[in-house]
Amino acid sequence: MLGGINPKQMQGMMKKMGISQQPIRASRVIFETEEGELVIENPDVTKIKMSGQETYQVVGEAVLMEGKQFSEDDIKMVMDQTEMDREIVIEHLQKNDGDIAETIMGLKKL
Repeated sequence: MLGGINPKQMQGMMKKMGISQQPIRASRVIFETEEGELVIENPDVTKIKMSGQETYQVVGEAVLMEGKQFSEDDIKMVMDQTEMDREIVIEHLQKNDGDIAETIMGLKKL
């Protein structure tokens, strides 16, 4: 019980106020930030509709992934094929989820 109100009563009150909640089955939630990816494994996710807007509540422990690591050989190969700087190559590898061929083709178009 929450504050002396049982969950059924709470749901009824929320419904009267035009607020609805819907659980979302999710195995992972990822937030892309400037620092890297915040990854929440096995989260509890709830979609809340109120006043014509949808919001999502995510509960769980977040782990910051500071970007994907690529082998030095992969980076060097893309640099050799595209004649691009290391930083640009790594940025494009991240955008292409490590797909070397896609990265090379994309960089050659620049």
